[in-house]
Amino acid sequence: MLVVDDDRALLRALRVGLSARGHEVLLAVSAQEGLSKTALEAPEVVVLDLGLPDMDGLDVVRHLRTWTDVPIIVLSATALEDRKVAALDGGANDYVTKPFGMAELEARVRTALRHAGGPPPAAETVAVGPLELDLVHYEARVSGEPVELTAKEFELLAYLARNAGKTCTHQMVLREVWADAYGAEADYLRVYVYRLRKKLGPAGRLLRNIPGIGYSLAAHGSTEYS
Repeated sequence: MLVVDDDRALLRALRVGLSARGHEVLLAVSAQEGLSKTALEAPEVVVLDLGLPDMDGLDVVRHLRTWTDVPIIVLSATALEDRKVAALDGGANDYVTKPFGMAELEARVRTALRHAGGPPPAAETVAVGPLELDLVHYEARVSGEPVELTAKEFELLAYLARNAGKTCTHQMVLREVWADAYGAEADYLRVYVYRLRKKLGPAGRLLRNIPGIGYSLAAHGSTEYS
């Protein structure tokens, strides 16, 4: 794995701690060094600090996502929700707030590796009523018209579409789309569902709230939508 952080003391601690848990650890102290090592070394996971001296970490995430799908775990000294949302929307797989425990970080690394090694989608497209989702190119359409969604909005909608007609609990959705660390943040999920409904327009009515439990996408979308 590659750890990118300008705090050299933290880098040393992470190299010792993660190496002791069986990981091969590469280090970088700047965004440019991190980008170069990602390209040259092809690490299995990138652990990325947002507060880098030469480039905002969010820009690094977006840049990486233009050419690699390597799992990215963001490190940040801030727990502000908008910063967290921006990182995840930009393509990060997870978000860890400093200070953190070595066991927690290593668990999140394991989760990222497990998800990265999972099977590809069973189908390239999913259609539910007026909704059409291209799972390969992350493209969504409603009645043939394109809808602009962030990566996480698309993944949330795709998960519900693949399970159309079924009740998906808050915990199930959060763990599938955002990994295990977000299994209890129902309020976080509610924001995304609200945004999805607005972007989908009338088709947003297909997204159903099951109070205190979770959400579902109407299986017979064409009937429910009319």
